[in-house]
Amino acid sequence: MMTRQPHQDDQQSRVFYELSALILNLLRHPPTPIQFSDEVSTSTRRQPRPAPLSQITPAGFASLLLGISLALMLCGSITFFIGFLLMPWVLGLVMLFYVAGIISSISMLGRAIFCHTLSPSSPRKSVPAWKLL
Repeated sequence: MMTRQPHQDDQQSRVFYELSALILNLLRHPPTPIQFSDEVSTSTRRQPRPAPLSQITPAGFASLLLGISLALMLCGSITFFIGFLLMPWVLGLVMLFYVAGIISSISMLGRAIFCHTLSPSSPRKSVPAWKLL
């Protein structure tokens, strides 16, 4: 049975809390769009910034969810790829341990057979009949 350390639980819950706070903050106050201009902006000529929107548009919400799902799929596929690359090594190690266990069992069985047949038989003590009852 695997036991978790309290430090790991605290760290995982903190990470999930920060991630959910980040997503909720993005939903409440979406970032303002960046306007690119070909000219270098000077201090004398400034364009008024549009007021930030108070609500996120449906397209923005859909793209946010799409980005989150793509990030999760990318992390999952990278994890799958690493596991796929390591699987032959894991299977090879398991087979090596099985072979080592079989050889160990055969050697212990052979040692038990040969040591029993090659050892001189010790004279047995005679046991009185009344102790056998």
